[in-house]
Amino acid sequence: MAEYLPIYKPGQALTLKASAAVTAGQVVEVTGVGTVGPAGADSVKFVGVAAFDAAINDNVTTYAGGVQFPIASGTVTAGDIIVCAADGEVITDATPTSAQCVVGIALSTATDAAVRVAFVR
Repeated sequence: MAEYLPIYKPGQALTLKASAAVTAGQVVEVTGVGTVGPAGADSVKFVGVAAFDAAINDNVTTYAGGVQFPIASGTVTAGDIIVCAADGEVITDATPTSAQCVVGIALSTATDAAVRVAFVR
């Protein structure tokens, strides 16, 4: 049988172009071919977390999968189900709907600050 190797492994860095200003720690979503911007509320297009600030059309390193430290909007408690909030932040949602995409599970507790999240994709 032939071998298969993934292009990226969970937690590995992807380099994409910013279609809008991006701040380190923001969850980013696909906005076009090879481009990302801050994820919106209930985003189903998120791909990871921005590694650093980037202006429009700058390259931005994005960490996909694995355990990341996005910014919580409000209070997130360890064990909570996490979804995208506005402006690239994350929020707790105990019963996400089919219109939402689960980002992951909180591994720490934080209020309006970086929170440790195990991404599910």
